[in-house]
Amino acid sequence: MAQLILVRHGQASFGQANYDKLSDLGHDQAMALGQTLLARGISPNVWACGTMVRQAETLRGIQRGLGFAAQDPIVHAGLNEYDFTGLLNARFANEAPPEGIHTDRKVHFQNLRSTVAAWQDDDITDPPETWATFAQRTVQACRDLMEVKDAKTILAVSSGGAISQIVSTILETSKRQQIELQLQIKNASMTTVVFSATKGARFVSTFNETPFVTHKTEHLLSYS
Repeated sequence: MAQLILVRHGQASFGQANYDKLSDLGHDQAMALGQTLLARGISPNVWACGTMVRQAETLRGIQRGLGFAAQDPIVHAGLNEYDFTGLLNARFANEAPPEGIHTDRKVHFQNLRSTVAAWQDDDITDPPETWATFAQRTVQACRDLMEVKDAKTILAVSSGGAISQIVSTILETSKRQQIELQLQIKNASMTTVVFSATKGARFVSTFNETPFVTHKTEHLLSYS
């Protein structure tokens, strides 16, 4: 069977004017993950990422850690994160948002859980995309990658929301479980799906694994 390794991007630039780029820590995380894959003897033969800068930067850092020359990935927009900034803005379009909702991590994530629940129930007017659209595109991205000819080990850099929805779909959980999974996912973590394209079988083998984080490298651990 083949494997699809879903990697959440490294730490991005939370609270900055441009969130969609890796922080210095994010670059270090990507490199460290690549070095760990090299030590494990894991050599992807298919690369993929969404259209986001932080995803592409993470993929390149992993390639450097593996000692690979830059290799162009399959770019699939289905791997993109949902627009959480736009979603929060839509929820609070007619009322004052909590102070620090886009700059304070605690405030941000406290409100994200309830906002996603409202989004899932179609209770937010004019969101950047509907929940149904988001759920469908992530599933389609997973299917498309699994159908790549001669794929043995696919490494796809995505984001926490998209990865958690893919896992939730495979495990057939309730839609509410998506955000619970998302809030656990660490930066540059690996979630591995073992699959057979011919049999249409797919199984979650590992979730949210950070093998590059040890007692000596605890500084590389982050969630946002």
